[in-house]
Amino acid sequence: MSAIAMSEEEDMKAGDNSEKLLTPSEVAALFRVDPKTVTRWAKAGKLSSIRTLGGHRRYRESEIRELIEVSSQE
Repeated sequence: MSAIAMSEEEDMKAGDNSEKLLTPSEVAALFRVDPKTVTRWAKAGKLSSIRTLGGHRRYRESEIRELIEVSSQE
């Protein structure tokens, strides 16, 4: 891993070192939807997202896992 990639990863985790952040593609795979659907959910307020310095969305893994668990119980 390059030094730039490592620093970007560290920047994303700076707020909470133990929290893993997921990309829209990773979230989409978990919900079995298209990544654009994940972005629409975030814009609609159904998911909270964090913006990277480059403007990309990232999602807290703990929140996504909780939503999956709740949706599987319904």
